[in-house]
Amino acid sequence: MAFTIPEKHYFSSLEAVPNNYLPALVYRNVLPSPVSNDSAQKLCERNHWEKRGEWGAITTAHFHPNTHECYAIFRGSSRLVLGRSISDDDPNGIEIDVSAGDVVVVPAGVSHRSLTSEAGYKYIGVYPETAPKWRNNWCKGEEDMRSLATEIDNVEIPAHDPVFGENGPLVEIWRKAKENHEIEIKKV
Repeated sequence: MAFTIPEKHYFSSLEAVPNNYLPALVYRNVLPSPVSNDSAQKLCERNHWEKRGEWGAITTAHFHPNTHECYAIFRGSSRLVLGRSISDDDPNGIEIDVSAGDVVVVPAGVSHRSLTSEAGYKYIGVYPETAPKWRNNWCKGEEDMRSLATEIDNVEIPAHDPVFGENGPLVEIWRKAKENHEIEIKKV
């Protein structure tokens, strides 16, 4: 399969949401046909991302400071909110529509939730094989942001893209983002 360049979405740090200098990635219509839980799982696990759950719409804003997360959407559609605090009035972040066949990769620290969903929206949650079990933070500012930022910065960039495997777009995009981030830090 030829590489599909994913959409890239960058987010700034917020008071209760650290976000990440790594962009969230959205791959459109990349899951094998017929799109199913099993075909999505086989693709991602072949690329060293393992299934650790299956969910529908989770409407509470949250982020994972200790791991990256990938949604492989196999049924229905949803409007996701990425990079925003718990408030619907927050002008930060974005709202994106996703549907069966799409894959969304959310970097550690980036808040996410479903705003709406339709047609029995379902996805599998896949994580890099070496990642620990995710830890949820509910975007309420209850933890020290400096400690969270350090934890997020220490989450490794995976060696494999969940859709395209070794040397897939995620690997190159995130490594370049990390290099640029390190250059910016040195300037300060």
